[in-house]
Amino acid sequence: MVGCGRIAKNHFAAIEKYPEHLCLTAVCDNDIRALEIAKKEYEVPGYSHLEDMLSNESIDVVALCSPSGLHPDQAILAARHGVHVVSEKPMATRWSDGVRMVKACDENKVRLLVVKQNRRNTTLQLLKRAVDEDRFGKIYMVHLNVFWTRPQEYYDQGKWRGTWELDGGAFMNQASHYVDLLDWIIGPIADVQAMTTTHRNIEVEDTGVLNVRWRNGALGSMAVTMCTYPKNLEGSITILGEEGTVRIGGMAVNEIQEWDFAEAKDYDTEIAAANYETTSVYGFGHPLYYKNVIDVLRGEAEPETDGREGLKSLEVLIAAYLSARDGKTVSLPLEY
Repeated sequence: MVGCGRIAKNHFAAIEKYPEHLCLTAVCDNDIRALEIAKKEYEVPGYSHLEDMLSNESIDVVALCSPSGLHPDQAILAARHGVHVVSEKPMATRWSDGVRMVKACDENKVRLLVVKQNRRNTTLQLLKRAVDEDRFGKIYMVHLNVFWTRPQEYYDQGKWRGTWELDGGAFMNQASHYVDLLDWIIGPIADVQAMTTTHRNIEVEDTGVLNVRWRNGALGSMAVTMCTYPKNLEGSITILGEEGTVRIGGMAVNEIQEWDFAEAKDYDTEIAAANYETTSVYGFGHPLYYKNVIDVLRGEAEPETDGREGLKSLEVLIAAYLSARDGKTVSLPLEY
């Protein structure tokens, strides 16, 4: 485990659910206090330098829970040691760095897996199935809201928070999983337009809006802010189609609030059961995500989100930032 901070707790808990397949070997963090806490709690060796950990321990896979801007060099270092990589979102803060990660893992014949645990949410699994089965017919409009709160104290927890180099803004960091839904649920994107602004004392944006045109003709938008008062309010997606309307809301797409299709299906009865209570915007997808990691490394499954899949949302994020910076529409792909 590389990085023992906020999100690492979800990884530690997921690993503990599979004792027959996963064994935590060592932890790494340059924050000595966080490192000592993890060493004591999980009774494993601790390192302040990744190179030392990779050289001294027998490791199959590293999980990168470090600041996002550090992921590329850490992933490349692990790949050169022949170690598979699990990277938290976003996989990188620059497009070129994400591409470097994929190439390095390809060249060293190791897996690169990017954490997109929200895809495992029961609510979104049903939505994905409905789209894949073409239940909406022609999709007309899509809208997403991420109305959460991150006070100044949150950004003050670490010098890397709220920086372009290591963190990224509200779109790239906090709303990254929702940006992922734009391509994963609806399909390839043609054009994006974005506007952003900043209210906290940070480099990056904490509020933004995004317009999207998909290649299938659908139009959509996304509204994101980390300035909601006084607490996290909503994480939602609404799809309006020719033969269907769905809204999944709650604090973190955990409640199916509207599910109406012209043609009924047997699994429509599962809607109520798919809803769940959550006190965390992270949801409960990390254990299910790690089950796929296990199956992939055992040669029994394909990755649900490999490095190339991770690049899809990174491309949209970079396009959004370019659009906001230059005040123009940005078309995808970024590279040909």
